Amino acid sequence: MVDRAEEGDVLFFHYSGHGTLIKQPHNYSKKEEASMDFRQLVNRVPKGATFTILSDSCHSGGLIDKETEQIGPSATSDATVAAEYHKLKEIPFQSILQYFMSLTCKISRDIGTHLVEVFGADASLMFHQPQPPISKPLKPDEGILLSGCQTNETSADAEIMENERKPCGAFTNAVQMLLKENHGPLSNIEMVVLARKILVQQHFNRQHPCLYSSDENADQILV
Repeated sequence: MVDRAEEGDVLFFHYSGHGTLIKQPHNYSKKEEASMDFRQLVNRVPKGATFTILSDSCHSGGLIDKETEQIGPSATSDATVAAEYHKLKEIPFQSILQYFMSLTCKISRDIGTHLVEVFGADASLMFHQPQPPISKPLKPDEGILLSGCQTNETSADAEIMENERKPCGAFTNAVQMLLKENHGPLSNIEMVVLARKILVQQHFNRQHPCLYSSDENADQILV
């Protein structure tokens, strides 16, 4: 999609699923790997085009490295208390490690060693040693990120009651509700502010959607 983009194009990518917070002894790696990968991807978008990412996944805040925080942790009160507990879906790091060890037959607690062995050149840039050369400097540009939660938070699941019970990301559901209920267009910043309010009303107080973009793109209409 990025490779085919031209000036004036508006790219949109939506992901709702598991995010990662890899905890290893003496090494806490939140999303440094993914944020560099996404920054490299967005940097390839041609001048005059934009790339909007809506990520409804755990620890998705700040997923695009170096984008300006428009709505994020600084806008959240530490006094917020969840009115209801929602069970989170989490895969323990040890389970992930054991699975990859079974694939590579290597005895190592370094997850990067296993990821490079399995995925080769497609593994995150942060795991390659030496790291591959960066074609362009890592710099802010036309990336727009709407995240389901902050960096240190998890994104909850919701169940939608229609003809049958359907699982859905709580943030994704909030965005869908806003798109259906609002007759006029909503900007990126309006979408995140209103989604936060819906999540509070639905008692999903443990997550706070964020917006990372340039000042200009914060007021642009969500595609």
